[in-house]
Amino acid sequence: MQEALRAAADAPGYPLTIGRPESRQAVVDWLARRHGVTGLDISNVLPLIGSKELIASAALHLGVGPGDLVAYPELAYPTYEVGAALAGARAVATDSLTALGPETPRILWINSPSNPTGRVLPKDHLKKVVDWCRERGVLLISDECYIECVWEGEALSVLHPDICGGSTEGILAVHSLSKRSNLAGYRCAFVVGDPAVVGELLAVRKNLGLQMPAPQQAAMIAALDDDEHVAEQHARYAARRAKLLTALEAAGFSIEHSEASLYLWATRGEDCWSTVASLAERGILVAPGAFYGAAGSSHVRVAFTATDERVDAAVARLSAI
Repeated sequence: MQEALRAAADAPGYPLTIGRPESRQAVVDWLARRHGVTGLDISNVLPLIGSKELIASAALHLGVGPGDLVAYPELAYPTYEVGAALAGARAVATDSLTALGPETPRILWINSPSNPTGRVLPKDHLKKVVDWCRERGVLLISDECYIECVWEGEALSVLHPDICGGSTEGILAVHSLSKRSNLAGYRCAFVVGDPAVVGELLAVRKNLGLQMPAPQQAAMIAALDDDEHVAEQHARYAARRAKLLTALEAAGFSIEHSEASLYLWATRGEDCWSTVASLAERGILVAPGAFYGAAGSSHVRVAFTATDERVDAAVARLSAI
């Protein structure tokens, strides 16, 4: 990836907002090869400068505004809500479609595998959400940035034909190389799905200079075309996860969900801030679950993205509890 970036460094001209055909084709090929997503072509793909900028701006760029509703997961990192706020729309955090009552959101966000919980939504549930959105004309956007960080079971894209019926109508999926390829610093991501919605996003983004630089596109192609580094990184994270999981359970924590993503969703039945303080006293820093919604008030998010040496140090400190 670094070699591809260097080789493409002589790129003084403006890149196209839509991206290079080769970049978009690499996305189509990757989704087919790794995730069984068929029937796509490059018209379904739009490069992003990291996935978070799309998550924060999608509502605004698609004309959502005051009086509109955006729904997002009950436990979620804050950017879904921030995106609604930037557009002047109302936001509601819920995992229950029936809880919305007669209200119909303009956008429904789902996140599987989840940040912070690592929860993976099953195929039948995803299909039900797709059907619900299509019946009501709701745009469904699935944040799938952790789809290749799965430790138990299988995670499917909302664009899998068994879920979407082979049609991208009314659906977008957001992907990133930050997790699968450890390329957070490269800001390589993409949104895939309904070409009509992709076209609307493109029309706005052309006026905002939201263009993935050409060298990054070359690196993205190299990353998407290679599966070996993904398997190597997966094994490395799996080993760290196993150590931390065992140590946390031995220290009295319960681990909920956490079948995917780069985190363990842990609780010992107390206020999350008490847990944060107790672990901080032992030199272990975790994220309070309250950051991700009221439903996380008794949990903490434990990341296993530190080095092996730091993970081993945390395991040793946990063993003293």
